[in-house]
Amino acid sequence: MERLVSISEAAQTLGVSITTLRRWEAEGRLLAEHTAGGHRRYDLAKLLPERFRAVQQASRKTIGYARVSSHDQKDDLERQKQVLELYCARQGWTFEVIAGLGSGTG
Repeated sequence: MERLVSISEAAQTLGVSITTLRRWEAEGRLLAEHTAGGHRRYDLAKLLPERFRAVQQASRKTIGYARVSSHDQKDDLERQKQVLELYCARQGWTFEVIAGLGSGTG
């Protein structure tokens, strides 16, 4: 039996944003039916979270950015980097942390 759900319910089911679903539809990775009013509806039986999550995680990299404005704050920069690395690792993301040291005046 076909059960059609809204874009917000489909996004929640897959654990992604509505923007991601729209992009997947544009790429042809996901088919949506459209109501007479132009709203997207997705067949719940065709939404396989494992399929989409694996593709999404394999192709994405999270960038963490830590910055302080002076050399006196170098210890703060190291703490920022550690917090970002720990957070990204706990989320299970592929990531890279970039750090900057310097002032905004020049």
